[in-house]
Amino acid sequence: MSPTLIRRCRRPLALGVACALVLPWAAQAQTGTPPATNAATTSAREQQLEQRVDQLEQELAQLKQMIQAQKQQAASPPAPAAPARNVAAAPASSSRPVFTSAPGVSVALHGFISASAFSQNKSFAYGNGQNAEYPVAGGSNGSLSGVDVRNTRFWLDFSGARLTGDWIGGGRIEMDFFGGYNGTGAYSQQQPTPRLRQAYMELTNPDTGSTIRIGQQWELLFPLDNVTASLSHIAFPLGFGTGMIGWRFPGVVWMQDLNHGSDGVKWRLDLGAFEGSWNGPDGAVNNTNYLTAGNAGFRPQLEARLHAQGGNWLAYAVAHYSEVDLRGVGGTAPTPVQSSVKSVGYELGGQWKPGPWVFRANAYTGKGLGEVFGDLSQFGDIKDTGGYLQAGYNFTPNWSLNALYATSKLNRDDVVRWMGNGSTGLLRGRQTGLNLDYAAGNYELGLEWLYGWLDSTSNGTNTRTSSGNQVSVSALYHF
Repeated sequence: MSPTLIRRCRRPLALGVACALVLPWAAQAQTGTPPATNAATTSAREQQLEQRVDQLEQELAQLKQMIQAQKQQAASPPAPAAPARNVAAAPASSSRPVFTSAPGVSVALHGFISASAFSQNKSFAYGNGQNAEYPVAGGSNGSLSGVDVRNTRFWLDFSGARLTGDWIGGGRIEMDFFGGYNGTGAYSQQQPTPRLRQAYMELTNPDTGSTIRIGQQWELLFPLDNVTASLSHIAFPLGFGTGMIGWRFPGVVWMQDLNHGSDGVKWRLDLGAFEGSWNGPDGAVNNTNYLTAGNAGFRPQLEARLHAQGGNWLAYAVAHYSEVDLRGVGGTAPTPVQSSVKSVGYELGGQWKPGPWVFRANAYTGKGLGEVFGDLSQFGDIKDTGGYLQAGYNFTPNWSLNALYATSKLNRDDVVRWMGNGSTGLLRGRQTGLNLDYAAGNYELGLEWLYGWLDSTSNGTNTRTSSGNQVSVSALYHF
């Protein structure tokens, strides 16, 4: 936004404030009515004046936010040669709001409609269709096909609410349809249940580059701006649980620009505290009442992330820590292996876009990472090391090709030691994927092949390998 346009926007606001202040007294002077006989009218006018001033202040704050957004957009790195869109993370849209919910508060509705026709020869973990990741251990082979629309997602972005000083409020509510099916009858598969993904409020100070986010959101281990590209695997991205870790939790995050307003590489420090999580110790039923080891004794997950971004690259480093009391809230749950687990994780990742190429990479190591989709979703003091690499090439502004390899390797002794107490004998997962995408306007079409194989043990001594394929054709419409 140019300085001339800014001045043009501010002048009407200033004129409106001046008129609101002057007109009531000018009207009183013309009528010559004594103040004592017109107290009620004056009081009503004062209330109207205060309401009008509040509204103008909110509009001025919204204008300031729009100016800051324009400045950030102008300073942001150039877009890649081709779309190569990352819809999994669903970042806040830069589109203008479409309606308002209160004076000074703007609301934008966005999302996408997704449909995938798939065929696979084995059952996969997390589910089949759009949430397939790696084959079920020891599962039998068999043909399965269908059409999956559960990736379909919508969200509401709120902005413009003024807190105090230079702080501007906002927030997001986001949902998709991976909440299960409406019953188990003959027609339930065509009635997926909505699922709350994110629900948070946000306070931003554009002058200092500070943002505070409160509510359910992605914790810092999840590579929000480095998610693998796919049109069929969006809510459950390629490599998720097998090289990519992280999940959504209620919590609070403080994001601070370290060199706010300066040129060159943009540095940001994120600090977060999130709700604890664990499977048990008293089984899934008690998870409903927060009686999990992750919540016992109020031990949150603590994380820190350092993020850097240049013209055609970004990089980040993350640290994670939490302590889990396996004795539960009452301290009486049986602990057959050990009474507590320390969940520790470290992650490095980045993205590079040289010309028509796009490279995404991520690596992590740690132990006790089941609460954040590590350890192949097993729970225990289990060491895990994994990561993923995806290379993409944009042939034209419309056509792109992406190839992926992801892996998660667990310590065998840890897996065996925790078998039956949070471990199911999964030792190593690997995944490869290849997708060809076409994008034009708000539409995208994609053809994808996924192959996964899994090493596991059923008794601690033998090792068996399970493998499976999935081929899918997907269509996406953004709104």
